[in-house]
Amino acid sequence: MANIVSFDRVSKGYAALPLLTDVSLGLDEADRIGVVGLNGAGKSTLLRLLTKAEDPDEGRVTHRRDLRVAALPQSLDLAPTATVRDVVLGTAWLPSGFAAEHEWAGDAGVRTVLSGLGMAHIGLDAPVGPMSGGERRRIGLAALLVRAGDLLVLDEPTNHLDVAGIDWLADHLRTRRGALIVVTHDRWFLDAVCERMWEVADGTVRAFEGGFAAWTLARAERVRLEAAAEARRQNLLRKEIAWLRRGPPARTSKPRFRIEAANALIDDVPEPRDAVSLRRLATARLGRDVYELRDVSVSIGSRALLDKVDWIVGPGDRIGLVGANGAGKSTLLSLLAGTREPDSGEVRRGSTVRPAFLSQELRELPGHLRVLQAVEEVATRVRLGDKELSPSQLAEVFGFTEKRLWTPVSDLSGGERRRLQMLRLLATEPNVLLLDEPTNDLDTDTLASLEDLLDSWPGTMIVASHDRYLVERVCDTVYGMFGDGRLVHLPGGIDEYLARTGAPVVGSPAPAPSPASPAPSGSLSAADLRAAKKELVRLERAVAKLEQRETQLHEQLATHATDYEKVAALDAELRAVRHERDETEERWLTLAESVEGA
Repeated sequence: MANIVSFDRVSKGYAALPLLTDVSLGLDEADRIGVVGLNGAGKSTLLRLLTKAEDPDEGRVTHRRDLRVAALPQSLDLAPTATVRDVVLGTAWLPSGFAAEHEWAGDAGVRTVLSGLGMAHIGLDAPVGPMSGGERRRIGLAALLVRAGDLLVLDEPTNHLDVAGIDWLADHLRTRRGALIVVTHDRWFLDAVCERMWEVADGTVRAFEGGFAAWTLARAERVRLEAAAEARRQNLLRKEIAWLRRGPPARTSKPRFRIEAANALIDDVPEPRDAVSLRRLATARLGRDVYELRDVSVSIGSRALLDKVDWIVGPGDRIGLVGANGAGKSTLLSLLAGTREPDSGEVRRGSTVRPAFLSQELRELPGHLRVLQAVEEVATRVRLGDKELSPSQLAEVFGFTEKRLWTPVSDLSGGERRRLQMLRLLATEPNVLLLDEPTNDLDTDTLASLEDLLDSWPGTMIVASHDRYLVERVCDTVYGMFGDGRLVHLPGGIDEYLARTGAPVVGSPAPAPSPASPAPSGSLSAADLRAAKKELVRLERAVAKLEQRETQLHEQLATHATDYEKVAALDAELRAVRHERDETEERWLTLAESVEGA
């Protein structure tokens, strides 16, 4: 198959910093490629070269004749007076070679894209000037998705999308024709969408078959064979592989390297964390009381974010919060952190609770200090779980190399400032972590290092995030916020959240029967059959998660055998999990019979 884009010995750098050196690669019309690498390695530069937004210093970038390239950059320059209609359907912001879309009234596909990206409530005549940066990016993304093209290039497309929007985008891109290349820190998204990976590192681009899970395994194999990586990094990769091997991505990935060697690398690797021991340590640090919400209500205008909510958070709980933008996740974390009070009801905090709150905003950092000094300003030694780290060691975990330690804070990039903000929070040695979108602007290696730290962190942790991989990786339970004031426990995790939020697209025809309630045997259309098979896979994963939670609850019941209040609460949750598992298994069996008879 002929390449639609080719790199011939391409080199590119800025000032005295070379980013890409003598790179040769090709992209064909069916490629779906995810780009990974450390912050500053050259990922965005690679995309600009691919789209010819920049010229190489050396070498040549060649496009197939009449190639239509649609690219979403990290920042958009939209005219303040332009409307949503001008951008999405007109010519206010379009790549060259694309025409305006004039069929709004009759084009259900356009309405589907806008609704899928969470913009069904925004009128077409609304000006883009007053909108937030996230809303402007979603509008720009919609303008690209409503048009057919040969190559779609996306730089961090999942930023500012909630978990349902990310799920919709992944499903849309899987069925979209044409080549795709995407830079994102969202590892679930990479596995869901991409069939190949490009790793940008050390001035070159390495290609791997498969998604993020396959790339992680292949990279670990390379490290093992070369025997050149230091022990800390190798252990981190081993732990990451152990997690991936147990999860669904590892079962569906087909990396093209020696499977026996990969299995040898991860033999006898323990679970990512010892949940029972961590909970015991957390109880010792926090006591029995952490947070208790009693009849708590919070409203903004006429909209209730929390409506008479009762909730208990215990020592060692690792909770993920999911919900659409504006559902109230940040508000709930602010209540727990004590930076906001409820309109009514009571928030009780344990007397030993020392929370650290990572908000979405970049808090003021000491710009006059250097990175190492900014860490030492908070602590000279830091104990995190069973590890005691110096400020420089903690900085290294968060991706600050020895040279970068002496960089003035004022010269750091946005991603580096986010890392430093989180680093300084952990240096205070809190016993409760409240993290609001912690993965924003972090590269995949830094995320893996953060997850490794959190694995041995003995305290209570509540994470509000749209990053599905992170939530499933570090949290034991998931709660959903649906914009109606409720806080709902989700035994089935994010899969259950997505199932509960499934709704017809605004302005589209009535939905077809759910795969959970299939048409009679033999009457499934080809489209319905594909959807049913996809639903079978989702239900299988949900059953596995519920079985895992059931095992955890049995362990917790044994640990808290003398705490009658705790036992009663755990027993109630166990019954709910069993009921949920039975219902999910029944739906799976019913659907399997329908698919088999189709």
